[in-house]
Amino acid sequence: MDLLDIQGLTTNFFTRSGVIKAVDNLSLKLQKGLVLGLVGESGCGKTVTALSILNLVPYPGKIVAGKILFEGEDVLALSADKMRSIRGARISMIFQEPMTALNPVFTVGNQIAEVLTAHQHITRKEAMKAAVDLLHSVGIPSPDKRVNEYPHQLSGGMRQRVMIAMAIACKPSLVLADEPTTALDVTIQAHILELLGTIQEEMGMAMVLVTHDLGLIAERAHEVAVMYAGRIVEQAGTNELFANPQHPYTRGLMASIPKPGEEGHKRLRTIAGTVPRLYDLPNGCTFAPRCDSKTSKCETEPELVEVKPGHLVRCWEAE
Repeated sequence: MDLLDIQGLTTNFFTRSGVIKAVDNLSLKLQKGLVLGLVGESGCGKTVTALSILNLVPYPGKIVAGKILFEGEDVLALSADKMRSIRGARISMIFQEPMTALNPVFTVGNQIAEVLTAHQHITRKEAMKAAVDLLHSVGIPSPDKRVNEYPHQLSGGMRQRVMIAMAIACKPSLVLADEPTTALDVTIQAHILELLGTIQEEMGMAMVLVTHDLGLIAERAHEVAVMYAGRIVEQAGTNELFANPQHPYTRGLMASIPKPGEEGHKRLRTIAGTVPRLYDLPNGCTFAPRCDSKTSKCETEPELVEVKPGHLVRCWEAE
């Protein structure tokens, strides 16, 4: 049985401008202990997909269709109390901006301890001791001192490590990592990614890694789903996707990655245009207005089809 099985997930935002189809009929599966990379430009629906898994879509968003089976149980059918018992314990999330995700008026030790006391039968004293051990496990120096400090007293890299400590505190089966290194400099990014990889392997957790960084995906993910305008346009094993990208959008993303050894003055390739407004999507293939390979066939929306075992593509050209 798959750890996570998303079937036909549709999440809409109801605004004055119209209905925004942030996630449109999305289906995904993830097995225990593996990493799924969810990749695409900003505004493609990656973060909303992660929040939907936790049933935490903010107002005015609403999950309007689909099932999200976690360990065989549809989380969308659970009561609010049951869902609260799962969040943080069996499914946890590392948010994109630790400075906004962490509470500025509580020490980091108190915030980690709160996760532990909410889901485990331990005392506050035991939870604070465990918080020190967790800070040590994520590489924060002098954890017995840092446990009593507030988020603003820590560097960006340390705050992200605190978020990781909170996420792994209850040894969850699934971690959702939403752009976990966005606001960090390159050196700190490398340390955080190495830490995440080590923890994921040691604890045997499955992970959904949300990012726009294909280099990170190539290094960390077992399987990749490429999203565009709320839909998956290509999905395959990591090695297969990088060796044989089929969708023009995937190829465009790969072409925009700086290549080692390229001359410094050489301009990077870009994908023309921008992601369409999700309340005003073009007819037919949503990527067609930006695609160099479009034909008259693209006036009809292509289905997501299997072009070879385990490799799915939403494109008339691939078919």
